[in-house]
Amino acid sequence: MFEYVTVAPPDAIFGLTEAMRADPRPDKVNLGAGVYQDEHGNTPVFAAVKEAERRIWEHETTKAYLPIDGHRDFARHVQALLFGDAHPVLADGRAVTVQAPGGTGALRVLGDFIFDSGPDAVVWLTDPTWPNHPQIFEAAGFDVDRFAYLDRAHHTLAYAAMTAALVEEAEPGDLVVLHGCCHNPSGVDPTPEQWEGIGELLARQRVLPVVDFAYQGFAAGVAEDVAWLPALLRHVPELAVCSSYSKNFGLYNERVGALTVVAADGARALAVLSQLKRAARAAYSNPPAHGAAIVAAILGDAALAADWQRELGGMRERIRRMRALLAAGLDQRGVQLHADGNGFITRQHGMFSFTGLDQDQVRRVRAAAAVYMVDSGRINVAGLNETNVDRVCDAIAAVQ
Repeated sequence: MFEYVTVAPPDAIFGLTEAMRADPRPDKVNLGAGVYQDEHGNTPVFAAVKEAERRIWEHETTKAYLPIDGHRDFARHVQALLFGDAHPVLADGRAVTVQAPGGTGALRVLGDFIFDSGPDAVVWLTDPTWPNHPQIFEAAGFDVDRFAYLDRAHHTLAYAAMTAALVEEAEPGDLVVLHGCCHNPSGVDPTPEQWEGIGELLARQRVLPVVDFAYQGFAAGVAEDVAWLPALLRHVPELAVCSSYSKNFGLYNERVGALTVVAADGARALAVLSQLKRAARAAYSNPPAHGAAIVAAILGDAALAADWQRELGGMRERIRRMRALLAAGLDQRGVQLHADGNGFITRQHGMFSFTGLDQDQVRRVRAAAAVYMVDSGRINVAGLNETNVDRVCDAIAAVQ
């Protein structure tokens, strides 16, 4: 059976992490992997998470399966994080949520469900996008295409080119995948006014917005980062949101995610839920319990939820500080990553930023200074700290 199997190429990001770990140089810097790191290079466990786990351990009485759609309290809190407590969508029963193994699992369940009912649809992805997006939807059977998103000359949203491409090429029934905030990999997000325009356009084109929402709380705040949702719902009757709690709860290895679908009415929402459960049952039967229980325990307790928000706010502020140090360090060395200077670094949101370095420069930085970034020049700003940011600036200056 396996006689003709060839070795698959390494994953661009996880493979880079493995190479970094094998590097014997003691001062190596990992700016590739998309995980939060603190000042000491660690990915910490939230204090709120540890307390939630303690309570779960003390009161847990069973390891029985969860329902196919997952932890019910978790789903309720997912919807509250998205819509608040009294949104008409919730009152009308138009929103349904299933727990999934991470945001990746949520995207795949959605893909399987949509492909089963609309296999001729095309999935439209931002250019650039998270490298796993095309793999997920292609594995589900879809044709995948790209639309303009990043103006690389100015590191801003290419809004005119984006809207023109979708008007010219997206067909009714297609899926358009957007990033709720902290666009991965560019850090460039639409403005509130642009979100309104995007909503109007998607409604006219009769396409389904799919929002990958992996970084709630990393841009401006937990509530502030969901401002795109009402902007879309003012125009589109249906959408899907794929949430991940790896970053904002630090639950990377617990694989905690959720798929929330808004339908035109309650009856259609229940029909969608039945099909999502069918897709989940075929993929993994039912989801893991522990991570969802942690999120539900934290959000179900006002004091724990406040502690979580404070910890998340500290992470957000540290990333902003590292952005400012990086931009200032490059300025001091006379390095301009783009014609407009380095100010774009501090204007972006979340963990990621494009340096503008090409593949050759990235590999020279890696070889000379043990600074690891992906070949596109994208860096994880959270990998910077006060002890390594000058080395990183020096390394970039050396290849300019």
